[in-house]
Amino acid sequence: MEAIISNFRRSRHTTYDNHMIILVDGVDNKEKAAKLVGKLVTWIAPGKEKKEIKGKISAAHGNKGALRVLFEKGMPGQSVGTKVNIA
Repeated sequence: MEAIISNFRRSRHTTYDNHMIILVDGVDNKEKAAKLVGKLVTWIAPGKEKKEIKGKISAAHGNKGALRVLFEKGMPGQSVGTKVNIA
């Protein structure tokens, strides 16, 4: 299953660099999003090295089906708008 990284999780003064908000096609409410909590997510970096950063879906974000993902280390800014794989 694929999803798109929407943005960093953030507040007014703080940006959490290892928390990301993702959007999954077909998930449009909080109940469907809750079923995906606990699944593993991998992001593959573009370029020659193809680094993988792994994370875990921690919670639903809002009422429209967005998901909050906690990655093992900070994500680069170039990851926003790219695809991730959900296992």
